[in-house]
Amino acid sequence: MEGIAAGAKQDVNSIIALNVRTEIAYGLFDDGCTALAWQSTGNSYLAQNWDWSTPQKANLLALRIKRSNKNHVITMITEAGIIGKIGLNSAGVGVCLNAIKAHGISYTRMPVHLALRVALECDDRDEFQAIVAKEGVAAASHILVADALSGGLGMETSAKDIRYIVQGMKDEVSGRTPLDGIVTHTNHYLVPHRDIAEVLDLPDSIMRFQRVGELVEMAKAEGKEPEIGMIEGILKDEQGWPASINREETNGCQSETLFSVVMDLKRRKAIVKLGRPSHPEEDLELDPMVGIGDA
Repeated sequence: MEGIAAGAKQDVNSIIALNVRTEIAYGLFDDGCTALAWQSTGNSYLAQNWDWSTPQKANLLALRIKRSNKNHVITMITEAGIIGKIGLNSAGVGVCLNAIKAHGISYTRMPVHLALRVALECDDRDEFQAIVAKEGVAAASHILVADALSGGLGMETSAKDIRYIVQGMKDEVSGRTPLDGIVTHTNHYLVPHRDIAEVLDLPDSIMRFQRVGELVEMAKAEGKEPEIGMIEGILKDEQGWPASINREETNGCQSETLFSVVMDLKRRKAIVKLGRPSHPEEDLELDPMVGIGDA
């Protein structure tokens, strides 16, 4: 953050504020993201649509970070000034984020966006889980972390606790049990949290959660194995438009899908589509393996 401040000729406190914006606003953002992790025999995928107000699209950056004190490379899509976001590293660890509206902040736990950066600095999912269990997360969110071997693990955070969403776990809100190897999430808590009052002002979150589960189940019933093209098809879904998995900022919907990403964690690559995935403006590939072993 000090380096970004120096390079941008900004006060470091401004950069810190960007990186703790979730805590400043107590998680009260109108994101509408949909995320899923899907592990099958020999494969592990992580994907999401990232939804927000369309002017924020101009602030998106694709970053590739080669760290001097570790052997792996970080690649991610983030916003200008924010050091941790959605992406994967050359160890095969990927991370996604769903915003959740719930009051409360802790001044002794990791801010949400710093936790995302920590995930991308880890060698596997279990390492990140151990850090989060020890340090906690300062505000409401859902962090979906996955690696090439273990698949996905959801972490619903609040200022007071962490609840885990494991593969095949029953949703205590809808009563639905997802299939083995699958973790899906949108923008509401799936399990109760201690002394936390959630503010569910995106009713479509429940609909999107149900829909992404249906699409995965249909694919499984047809005997399909996960692959990038099929998961991209799920992220294009417009049932319930405009507040659908593939959102559009129109007709009263206050956010839009600004990018979609599908990560193949076994092969350490990700395909990013900027804009709505049904009408992409540009395709990018995140490849943290480029440059491994270089001086």
